[in-house]
Formats: sequence, C-alpha cells, structure tokens
Amino acid sequence: MAGRPYVLAETTWKTVREIEYEVAILPWGATEPHNLHLPYGTDTLEGEAVAIESARVAWDRGAKCLVLPSVPFGANAQQVDIPHTINLNPTTQAFVLGDVVESLEAQGVPKLLILNSHGGNEFRPLIRELQAKSEVFLCTLNWFTQPEVAEHFPEPGDHAGKLETSLMLHLAPNAVLPLSEAGPGEERRFKIRGLREGWAWAPRDWIQVTRDTGVGDPSGSSAEAGGAFLAAVAERIGSFLVELAEAPLEDLYE
Repeated sequence: MAGRPYVLAETTWKTVREIEYEVAILPWGATEPHNLHLPYGTDTLEGEAVAIESARVAWDRGAKCLVLPSVPFGANAQQVDIPHTINLNPTTQAFVLGDVVESLEAQGVPKLLILNSHGGNEFRPLIRELQAKSEVFLCTLNWFTQPEVAEHFPEPGDHAGKLETSLMLHLAPNAVLPLSEAGPGEERRFKIRGLREGWAWAPRDWIQVTRDTGVGDPSGSSAEAGGAFLAAVAERIGSFLVELAEAPLEDLYE
C-alpha cells in the first residue's frame, strides 16, 4: 500500500478506490509572516500536521478518514500591506469550499471536517449557507482554541508566540530561525474598552498592532513542548473523528 491511506496526497487510486471513506478532513491555513523567526507557511504546516496526526489516531481505531491537501491561503484582508501576505476573501473561500464539497458529494463521501489553522478564517457562516444545499455533513474546528492549549501553554500568544513556535520547532526545526532572531511579539491593543476586553469585535489592522508581525513572546519555546501538545490535541481531535465517522447522519441528536 503506497503512502499512508489516510493522507490523500500520498496515496494512489489503486489504494483509495478500495476504501469507503467516512470523513474527509480539509486543513485550511494561510500565507502570512509569523514574527521574524517563523516561516510564512506556518499556519498551513501546522494545520496539515494536526490533521494528519489526528487522522492517524482515528484510523488506528477503525475510522476511515482522509486528509485532503491543505488550502494555503486564508482571510488576510487586514495584512495585505505586509509584503507577500496572500489574501483569500471570505466570498472566495465560500466558492472554493463549495467546489470541494460538491466534489466529495459526487464521490459519496458523507462528512467533511474543515480543520482551521488561521485566526482570520471564519467558516461557520459559510457552512450555514452551504449545508442547506448539500447532503455532505459539514463541521469545523480550530485546533488552536482547544483546551489543550491552556493546559500546555499558560501564555500561548496570539500569533507566533510560545504555542506556534514550540509546535514549529517540533514539526520543522530547520525552518525556524534561532529564537534570538525573533521579535518580542509586543501588541498594541484597542483603546476602546469593549474591543480591548473582547466583548465587542473589529478586525485588527495588523501593521498597527505589532512591529514584528508577532503577538506573544516566543522565548522559552521548545520542540518538546510542541510535540507534547501535538500528541494531546491530536488525541482530542482523533477521538472526535472516530465519533463523527460512526455517527449515523439520520440520527445525530440525543
């Protein structure tokens, strides 16, 4: 059997045509700077790694999951003034997602998890509209907001802080510059109280928020911490995938 049967990019038609997949997983990242020490592909690399490890956990427990190739562009309209940030507007994301779902529906894949890896992406409105038109069951989650974050990183940082730096040191250490090269990740916050405290919301003009594109201090990050977090969050998401694969679509509610 060529490659891992739960990773589409590694498999052949000879393999996949013999498997009745129950859940597809679509990692969705972004292309943007992550402080001075992490690569532009950080969100996409992280999302794909979390998706694959979670699918492995689920596959080993009998769930037929398939990780699709990652979407590397996210909603970055407030970062396009930063060189080489690539923006995919939510309206464009809706068209891309719709085409993916249409393809899966034609092939008989009954369920899709959109595994989000970028804070600017928001898939719930897209799913609400698309679900009314599709027989594929659609759901989404953010790997970076799971309870394991607080358990492993008391101060994870909002962007390129300890969480992401530790995870990237585990996944792709050769792509991470020495932490001595990183900026401090200091954040300028809204003056308006509701926006500052988070009970009101507005998009942040990123170039005004941070000098180095990071939010959160990356010092003290380690590959060991990143590996431990990946194992823990993949256990949670893998268990979810098992439940999702087993759940009959005609009987989802208690």
